[in-house]
Amino acid sequence: MDTPFPPLSPQPSQHPARPFDVTHRMVLGLAVPMTLAYLTTPVLGLVDTAVAGRLGSAAAIGGLAVGAVIIDVAYTTMNFLRSGTTGLTAQAVGAGEEKEKQAVLFRSLLIALAAGLLIIALAPAILRAGLGLMAPGEAVAGATRRYFEIRVFGSPFAFANYALLGWLIGLGRAGLGLTLQLVLNGTNVALSVLLGLTLGYGLPGIAAATLIAEFTAMVIGGAICWRLLDPAVRPSWARVRDKAALMRIANLNADIMLRSFLLLFAFAFFTAQGAKLGETVLAANAVLFNFFLIAGYFLDGLATAAEQIVGRAVGARHRESFWRGIWLSSLWNGGMALALTVFLLVFGYWLIDLITTLEPVREEAYRWMTLAALTALTGVAAFQMDGIYIGATWSREMSMMMVVSFILYLAVWWLLRDWGNLGLWLSLHVFLAARGITLSLRLPVRARQIFGTE
Repeated sequence: MDTPFPPLSPQPSQHPARPFDVTHRMVLGLAVPMTLAYLTTPVLGLVDTAVAGRLGSAAAIGGLAVGAVIIDVAYTTMNFLRSGTTGLTAQAVGAGEEKEKQAVLFRSLLIALAAGLLIIALAPAILRAGLGLMAPGEAVAGATRRYFEIRVFGSPFAFANYALLGWLIGLGRAGLGLTLQLVLNGTNVALSVLLGLTLGYGLPGIAAATLIAEFTAMVIGGAICWRLLDPAVRPSWARVRDKAALMRIANLNADIMLRSFLLLFAFAFFTAQGAKLGETVLAANAVLFNFFLIAGYFLDGLATAAEQIVGRAVGARHRESFWRGIWLSSLWNGGMALALTVFLLVFGYWLIDLITTLEPVREEAYRWMTLAALTALTGVAAFQMDGIYIGATWSREMSMMMVVSFILYLAVWWLLRDWGNLGLWLSLHVFLAARGITLSLRLPVRARQIFGTE
């Protein structure tokens, strides 16, 4: 009988545990491919910014930065398709529910298609709201508009890629996740250079490159996932559209959407405040924010290992695997954060020169380079805790702690607002650190609710 996969109870389970070993090799086997996969995204950001930086206008760099923020905020509504799909799939793996693994994928792809079409329909309103909120100068606004009006048509493809990647991670198929990201971002990089610079289409060329790459990755990723589906255990349509299962995804969506909106709004606020300090500061901060992205996607690779292992341990109701997965992934993530900080401090000036040829932007970026490099250390706990909470599908706590951290971020910025760009960067560091601390404090409480006390 094809019965829906039951939602996990917040109370300690009476069902027998399904133990599995967690080793350094398992953590690295998941983390290394996904670190490489995620690293392609900031590399893409560097290339796009570098292409815009060679168009001879600070407004082009600013337009790319503002346009990317608006797209990211619009896409935040569907970020749960990646993270939620990972957690639910990993838990189905841990519980040995073969049909539910497939049902999770089908549900996510259906939602991706519907949401993508909705974003396209709402595109004019989204653009107006984004430009009104961030209030860039006229030249930056024009560049933003040209970029956004092309990018937004890739929404259904982008959302489908979230679902496909999340499902592969949940299965522990990190190598295939790497393949999907290499296709997506490798195609994007090549086309960005070709269309943006070589053929001279500028920002519209950069946007078109992303749209084409998103479609290509969806087709190839769909083919990869289809080959992993076992037709002998295919879930029924009734199971895929089961009300309780869909409500569980909806609840995850609401919590993760709140968390993601506040995260992106925090970054949008950072960009908007930089814009008020002038085009040069805006462009310099856009260049330096790539430092945070470089660090973030390295740290996200190890957090992804925590997602899969923790989700599997929760599904299997195995306490020892849960805590060992957290310990080993945290150990590796802390070491990675320290290494990244050293790297960015040593090579930061070279990276700035690589990204932009505009001398005023370079000089401004040099002033704040150290603060940008230190985001790896202040943000490592936040990345790690996100992985743990996503894998366990503890979305409510994750969103509530984000609210607390965001309020603190705004409060610190208000106190330091007269410090200009220095106060802005210090506020960002407080925000990152607060997220890691608040989530860490809640971890033992939630673990006791799932596994009970020893």
